[in-house]
Amino acid sequence: MKTLLATALLLIAPIAAHAGCTASNFAIEDFQQTTVGSGAALHLSLKGKLVNHCAAAAAAQVRVDAKDGSGKVLVSKQGWPAGTTNIAPGQEIDFDLGRLVHYQPEMQTYAVSVGQVSTW
Repeated sequence: MKTLLATALLLIAPIAAHAGCTASNFAIEDFQQTTVGSGAALHLSLKGKLVNHCAAAAAAQVRVDAKDGSGKVLVSKQGWPAGTTNIAPGQEIDFDLGRLVHYQPEMQTYAVSVGQVSTW
C-alpha cells in the first residue's frame, strides 16, 4: 500500500508543479523589431528572449501582433521558441518570429505576449 501511494505521488508531483506555472510566470525581454534587406527581399526580424520564472521546467508560446498606425491588428502569429523542449527555471531562450510574419508597409507597431504554457 505504501509503495502504491509513493508511486502515485511521484506521478502526480510533476503535474502539481506545472499547475502553478502560467503565462504570467514567463517574461519576454529585449524584444526588438527591425526590417532586413530591401525591395522584394525585405523581411522582418522580431527578436527577443523568453525567460522562464516558473519553479519547474515548462515551455511557453509567444504571440506577436503586427498593427497599423491606428492600432488595428494586421497579422497575428504564434510560435514555440523552444519547440517541444521545456525551458529550465531561470533559463532564457532567444527567439525570432520574423519568419512567420510577411512584411506589409502598413505595419507600424508590434505587440508581443506569452500565450499557452505546456510541459513536454
